[in-house]
Amino acid sequence: MTAPVRTTGVRPADPPATAPDPHIAAGPPGGTAATDTGARPARLRELGPNWYAAVMGTAVVATAGTTLPEHPPHAALAGVWALAAVALVVLLAARAGHWLRHRDRAREQLLDPAVAPFQGCLAMALLAVGGGATALKVPGAVAIGAALWVAGTAVGLVAAVGVPYLMIARHDVAPGSASPVWLLPVVAPMVSAALGPPLAAHLPAGPPGQALLLGCFALFGMSLLATLLILPLVLSRLVHHGPLPLPMTPTLFLVLGPLGQSTTALGNLADAAPGDFASLSVLYGVPVLGFALLWLALSAALVGRAARRGMGFSLTWWAFTFPVGTCVTGAAAVWRHTGAEAFGWLAVVLYVLLVAAWATAAARTVVGLVSGALLAPRRRAPAEPLPTRARTR
Repeated sequence: MTAPVRTTGVRPADPPATAPDPHIAAGPPGGTAATDTGARPARLRELGPNWYAAVMGTAVVATAGTTLPEHPPHAALAGVWALAAVALVVLLAARAGHWLRHRDRAREQLLDPAVAPFQGCLAMALLAVGGGATALKVPGAVAIGAALWVAGTAVGLVAAVGVPYLMIARHDVAPGSASPVWLLPVVAPMVSAALGPPLAAHLPAGPPGQALLLGCFALFGMSLLATLLILPLVLSRLVHHGPLPLPMTPTLFLVLGPLGQSTTALGNLADAAPGDFASLSVLYGVPVLGFALLWLALSAALVGRAARRGMGFSLTWWAFTFPVGTCVTGAAAVWRHTGAEAFGWLAVVLYVLLVAAWATAAARTVVGLVSGALLAPRRRAPAEPLPTRARTR
C-alpha cells in the first residue's frame, strides 16, 4: 500500500467533481462492464447495500411526522410509510437475487472497505419500517413492528461486529481514510434501542418488559461507545486531509444519526419507564442536540462548498434524510419531557428540512433509475497518493 505524501501546512487539492463514488456503483476490477448471457448488461450487478438508505430515509419521514406538536395528516404519513414498506420488499428481493446471480460481486462488496459499512443499512431499513408501523398504528402494527425489530436487531448486531472485524482482519484500510460511513454498522443497535421501548407496552408487566427496556439500554451503550471511538477518527481525517471528495460530502450528515437517535432512544425509554429514565433523557438530550446543531451547521457549510465546486447527485444524498429525521424525533422527545416550546419548534423546522431533502433525493433517484445511470457499471478509480499542491479556497 502506497503511503500518503505528507507536507507541513499543505493540504491536498479537492478531488475532481467527476471522481467515482465507490459507495454508489463501483464497477468490477479493471472497469470491465459485467454481463449476463451474451451482451445483455447485468443491471443488478452493481446493486449495493447502500440502496437500503432510501428505505430508511422514506420511513423516517412517516415516523418523525407522528412526533411533532402538530401532526401532518395521518393518511399522508401512512402513504409514505407504505411506500417505504413496498421499497423494502422490492429491495430485499433484488438483493437476494443479487447474491444468487452475482455472488462474486456481493463478496467483493463485503471485502471492499468503502462499501462494507453500508451492510448496516439493511438492519436500519428493517427497523425503520417496523418502527413506522408501530408509530402509525397500521393494521397488524404490533406484529409487524415486533417481527421487524427482532430481525433488524439481529442483523444489526451481526453488522456491528462483522464489519469492524472485516476492517481489522480483511480490509486494506489506508491511513487517513476514516469516513462518517464507518458509523453505519455501529449505529444500527442505537436504532433498535430507540424503537424497542414502544413494544415493551405490549409485553406482560414485570420481567419481560423490564428485560426489553434494559436490553435497549444496553444496545444504547453499545452503539454510543462505539460512536465515541469513531468520531475522533472522522474529525482527524477532516482536519488533516481536508474536505471529503465531492460525491462523499453529503455523508457528513451521517454523524447526526447517532446523535439524534441516542436522544430519541432515551426519550422513548423515558416514555416507557419515566421513573428510571426521565431525568437522564433531558440531561443527555439537550447538550447532545446542541452538538448536533453545531455539526449540522458545519456539514451544511461543507456541502455548500462542494455544491459550488460541482457536486452532482449520487445516492449519498440520502444521507440528508434519515440522520436529520433522528434529530426531529430527538428534539420532539426533549419537547415531550420538558414542555419547552423551543424544542417543539426545532423539531418542526428540522422536519421541514427533512421533507425537502427527501423529496429531492427521491425525485433524483427515480430519474437515475429510469435512465439507468444509478445501476450502470463504473470504472474503479486507481489508488493514488494524496496530492501535495495547495488547495484553492
